[in-house]
Amino acid sequence: MSTTATIAEYQAQNKAKLISEVRRRFEAEYVTDKSDKYDSRDVERLQQDDNWIESYLAWRHNVVDETLKMLDESFQWRKEMAVNDLTEASIPRWLLEIGGIYLHGYDKEGNKLFWIRVKYHIKDHKTILDKKKLIAFWLERYAKRENGKPVTVMFDLSETGLNSIDMDFVRFIINCFKVYYPKYLSKMVIFDMPWIMNAAFKIVKTWLGPEAVSLLKFTSKNDIQDYVSVEYLPPHMGGTDPFKYSYPPLVDDDFQTPLCENGPIASEDEASSKEDIESDGKDTLETISNEEQTTLPKKGNIMEPTSKADENEKVDSKMRTFKKPLSVFKGPLLHISPAEELYFGSTDSGEKKALIVLTNVTKNIVAFKVRTTAPEKYRVKPSNSSCDPGASVDIVVSPHGGLTVSAQDRFLVMAAEMEQTSGTGPAELTQFWKEVPRNKVMEHRLRCHIVESYKPSSLTWKDHAFNMSVKTSEDLCHQFVTSRRESDCSPP
Repeated sequence: MSTTATIAEYQAQNKAKLISEVRRRFEAEYVTDKSDKYDSRDVERLQQDDNWIESYLAWRHNVVDETLKMLDESFQWRKEMAVNDLTEASIPRWLLEIGGIYLHGYDKEGNKLFWIRVKYHIKDHKTILDKKKLIAFWLERYAKRENGKPVTVMFDLSETGLNSIDMDFVRFIINCFKVYYPKYLSKMVIFDMPWIMNAAFKIVKTWLGPEAVSLLKFTSKNDIQDYVSVEYLPPHMGGTDPFKYSYPPLVDDDFQTPLCENGPIASEDEASSKEDIESDGKDTLETISNEEQTTLPKKGNIMEPTSKADENEKVDSKMRTFKKPLSVFKGPLLHISPAEELYFGSTDSGEKKALIVLTNVTKNIVAFKVRTTAPEKYRVKPSNSSCDPGASVDIVVSPHGGLTVSAQDRFLVMAAEMEQTSGTGPAELTQFWKEVPRNKVMEHRLRCHIVESYKPSSLTWKDHAFNMSVKTSEDLCHQFVTSRRESDCSPP
């Protein structure tokens, strides 16, 4: 066994021991005496969700005693705020309509932006609890969807006066990330802070503590683009984002249908298919391969319009030679691979495509569709189809027209079980998605990652032939993780 594998195995075993110790001690030392102070749903989740415990451990540097204290404080707060029961109906409508707090867009590292438009906040002790509930509502909504992926808080202080500064509210927001939602803060971008508020933010720094104070980024119109690109900045920050807040409905991720549902227009698809077959490896598909994965369910038929049957057969033939991505998200209806990130090569590497593998783990047909936050940028084939019980479907994601993949881009896989008697043609699928209840739909989100200086292991799109590069996908993952660790440990 290699040294790297040995270290990884040791770290995994140590993490498992710490998680187990936290569970055991929290149950014995806290739940026994304070069961009435916790929501039973949180206690149950703690026994099942390793990632949740790990987020608290990481924030407290794997010190179990400190982690237990943090869990105690967090769980008591969650019950006091009734976090598990917060819904739109819990928030006064006027507070949702004003647009002072919402999620929208991404920073340059691909983190979701959590906007706090301070000018809409007027200090008022009568409404402070509702505003805190709104913060908790958005963070809990995001946490349940993204499970540990950080956010960047955008404190927009433009057009703000002293009557908008409520230090109790600011401290609550700080505590949300220090205690209640550990590991969720990527950075806190303070925009256009008036000089008169310098003293107030010196106090904020003490609340954050020395470890987190480096996450504060004070910006103006001249340098905010160091953190957020113009496409996700409003005009008053020098950006080009046309987004205008409105309610209802709730502002969400704005996932849309990718370019050309179920692939590009016929003429373009025929041309690309010909290039794929005859280019002798010039056009390749990046895959994060699992060397040990040799037995997967047989690939099922992909239901698409009959006019594309021949094209689908070509794609299906090519896809049979691909090894599947390494990581797997195990959902109740579909197993989705990769679990979190689609890896695309840089423009220089020539590896422009990525693969999503869906495996139906139910006894019924599962309808699925794929959405993206950048619909004009990607071709997804198929993007709206179905998968037979026990079968797998391969989805090819490729940038369109030379457009550049961005870490800010996201993909959403939606899935729902169909009745045995339901048809799976285009018309039936369209009608099915109109009628299926929202609570019956499984959703899973994927981020994009661009590999800059690496030519990944790839498979050429030539019938029944493929070439593996010298460096394997496992090497890529190790190289990426190592570089991230070195970057995280380097001095500022």
